[in-house]
Amino acid sequence: MPKVTILGAGNVGATAAHLILLKGLADVVLLDIVPGIPRGKALDMLESMPVEGKNVSVKGTDSYADTADSDIVIITAGLPRKPGMSRDELLEKNAAIMKGCVEQVKVTSPKAILIIVSNPLDAMVSVASEVSGFPKRRILGMAGILDTARFKTFIAETLEVSVNQIDALVLGGHGDDMVPLISKTTVAGKPIIQCLSPEEIGRLVQRTRQGGMEIVNHLKTGSAYYAPASSVVAMVDAILRDKKQLLPVAAYCDKEFGVGGYFIGVPAVIGAAGVEDIIEVSLSEEEQQQFEKTKEHVRELVRKVRSLSR
Repeated sequence: MPKVTILGAGNVGATAAHLILLKGLADVVLLDIVPGIPRGKALDMLESMPVEGKNVSVKGTDSYADTADSDIVIITAGLPRKPGMSRDELLEKNAAIMKGCVEQVKVTSPKAILIIVSNPLDAMVSVASEVSGFPKRRILGMAGILDTARFKTFIAETLEVSVNQIDALVLGGHGDDMVPLISKTTVAGKPIIQCLSPEEIGRLVQRTRQGGMEIVNHLKTGSAYYAPASSVVAMVDAILRDKKQLLPVAAYCDKEFGVGGYFIGVPAVIGAAGVEDIIEVSLSEEEQQQFEKTKEHVRELVRKVRSLSR
């Protein structure tokens, strides 16, 4: 049975752990710096497995020794956003947390694939890459799947259609300048521009970009976790089952999309090796301009996080 470690037993980490167990994908180790939390949540999940008929195990711990030889390590550890807080404001504190986690992982699970969930996502993936020294294909960031799911949700609500009828893709950084590809968005095969007015599409795009903060503002003391957890488990599923599935993830791009050596949200083929290919898609002139903007924002985030480590 494959072994998946989740660092951070908060809402995202615990929900992801439960989903992995329910799908029977792997045995899970749930680690947190507060000893009782991962142990209690793991025991509760374990006791639900006979009901679900799944013969998988989950262990809660505060020791990295229990995570040794993991096939996948998911890092959700970090401070959550509070109302009015941008993802960028989390940069310094979460970079330090990420560094500490990855330093442990590269010793205990040197062959693992890393999936980063912590925010600011694009900068945290870069930190994980530089600290671990792992091959770039084994480091992925969860963002595009979530952003695309939100975009599909809002379109489905507006048009009162099944989400399964919608084909969409959101690229770029995980922030206010993400790029929903209107030119590639269809509803039952029909271009969205034939279904909604430019003003309506613009409102859906803006709501997608603010999707995380909309939930933060409702919860007051927390942030989204159901959809993020589902999104990260989709990545785990694609890796462990070697699906060769096309998913929007934060992946390392050099010449692809003209990025020039950064992790950013792009369509990638995900399989047993991690990122197995990056698929370049054509962008409209407006989308290309937006993508240039999000690339520059990611570069600036990476420059900031690198300066903090000097």
